[in-house]
Amino acid sequence: MEIDLGSISKGYTGNRLVELLSENGVKNALLNHGGNVHVLGTKPDGTPWRVAVADPNGDVYAGVVEVVDKAVVTSGGYERYFELDGIRYHHIIDPTTGYPANNSFLPVTIVGSDGAVCDALATALFVMGPERAAEFWKGSDDFEAVFITTDGICITEGLEDALSPFGDYNDYNNEKVTVLYHD
Repeated sequence: MEIDLGSISKGYTGNRLVELLSENGVKNALLNHGGNVHVLGTKPDGTPWRVAVADPNGDVYAGVVEVVDKAVVTSGGYERYFELDGIRYHHIIDPTTGYPANNSFLPVTIVGSDGAVCDALATALFVMGPERAAEFWKGSDDFEAVFITTDGICITEGLEDALSPFGDYNDYNNEKVTVLYHD
């Protein structure tokens, strides 16, 4: 068995690249690391960057989040998996069972300032499942999240004005879209 830091490597790399770009006078950039997006500043026209959130259930996006100086990191078991005897086995392992995490999460997307932290949180919250992930978020104030489950999409309150839902989630009045508040 081997343990490595691969789960946060793209987040750390994104942080470092943004730092290097900033040190060299770059004010606007979007870096896409496949599941990890880092944005520096705004788009050159001054508007926020628009980053798509994948919908593993369809051909369209679940939504688009507008961000400035943030990392947007997604973890899920819907791309890297295999099926055996009708059971899907993905790459995100629950350390309590040694098997792929088995809950209603499809992907978890984290939005925050530190890409490595977002990378770790996306994976950890995915393993936690919806209830524990919601409680963890309520105890924090340094990240926002998009939780896509088999029942719909739940976003945290800090994204309520930043996320434009698409497809099956096309408006906040839809029962498939809920907002999680700190209250």
